[in-house]
Amino acid sequence: MRLLPASRAARSTARRVAVAAASAVLLVGPLTTAAHASPAEQLPVPDLPTELVDAITRDLGISPEEYLDRAARAQALGDYARSFRAESPDDYAGAWLGEDGQPVVAVTNRDAAEKAQKDGYRATVAPLSADGLEQALAELNRWVSALPREVSSQVNSTSIDVLNNQLVVDIVNSPVGRALNLPSLIANVQVQLSPGLPPNDPAPLGGDTYLTADGDVRTTPLERIGICSFGFSGVDANGDPVNLTAGHCDAVAREQGGSTVYLPNREDIDASTKIGTFTQSTVGTDSTLDYGVISLDEAGVAAGLNRPVVRGGNGSTLTITGTAVPVVGAPVCKSGQSSSFTCGVVAAERVETQLVYNSGFSSTIRGFATTACTLSGDSGGSIVTGTLALGVISGSNSAGAPNCVEANLVLAPNGGTSSLGISIRDIENATGSTVRTINAA
Repeated sequence: MRLLPASRAARSTARRVAVAAASAVLLVGPLTTAAHASPAEQLPVPDLPTELVDAITRDLGISPEEYLDRAARAQALGDYARSFRAESPDDYAGAWLGEDGQPVVAVTNRDAAEKAQKDGYRATVAPLSADGLEQALAELNRWVSALPREVSSQVNSTSIDVLNNQLVVDIVNSPVGRALNLPSLIANVQVQLSPGLPPNDPAPLGGDTYLTADGDVRTTPLERIGICSFGFSGVDANGDPVNLTAGHCDAVAREQGGSTVYLPNREDIDASTKIGTFTQSTVGTDSTLDYGVISLDEAGVAAGLNRPVVRGGNGSTLTITGTAVPVVGAPVCKSGQSSSFTCGVVAAERVETQLVYNSGFSSTIRGFATTACTLSGDSGGSIVTGTLALGVISGSNSAGAPNCVEANLVLAPNGGTSSLGISIRDIENATGSTVRTINAA
């Protein structure tokens, strides 16, 4: 998965690098809920937009009640996992929701498994701790960054697969990519070849549409006008209204300062309404994130962009009740101007992908992966789990598809659709901003 490639690239092949084969020992414990901090309150099913309910049943095959329940269960699991890891870092190997929606905790020994069972979770024993996997990922990325440009450009992304206790390297299916020798820093390597994810089309991807320009839209050439989608409404450290979106949407003016942001007038672009300016943005330059902060002016507030809502199909809205962190297996839905509400699950909590600029400069973007379909025009839009803000859309392997039906058909043999999201909690921490919610609007 890549962000903003200069052109459509060849299909790629993913090499799954098994750091060690996961143990088959599965200790099935009770399915009661462990003690944890109270999760953020979510909306009841009758308050969910009809379009979102349709997407949940279509894409996830579960009821809206189960969707909200699994979203809450994932956040409770995330709380437990962070506490478990802080207390016993050498014992913790990961956590996820199983296909049946039940929480699973991976540990490195039987004593830790028994503890997780007593706390009310299923447990499985894996050879490497989460800390060990992250250290191996960091070493792998350092190795990639030290390669010559013509070689490192063939590595699309690296990620941690907690379900199989291994690293995943996505490599372009090219002569150079196929000849790439993986580093010896990973012992007893098992390699599994499978079709990979083609890089993005450079078109933008997310909720309602906005335009960016080099100042006045009337004097900006059409090729310098960008199209993206609003993410989440929020406030900055001073309490002023902002919108949190993708940083690459500020690309047209990043070197000269923040782009000017407009609500599009579809009949006459020159008559579009200015609603704010990018005041912060990065795409792996001064951080490993892809985020942008749009400071809203009076027109932006007057337009309603300061409300804690996400738009879906047919103008429907979903009210945001809190924030969340990515947990593998958690159900997610995304709002986008091109594909409306589509749903999936968190496939990986941590993915890192290289972004290569036309100048040859490269940077690394870190986020999480979901299986929700996203199309061109969805970039910067919002990803939710339940009714909680989870992240903003950064990239996708289905951006060039005309619709999600075709994207799913074409990409099914290659593992299906996949999207890169940037954690909203990471964006809040990096920018000092806070997402607006129904309780803090």
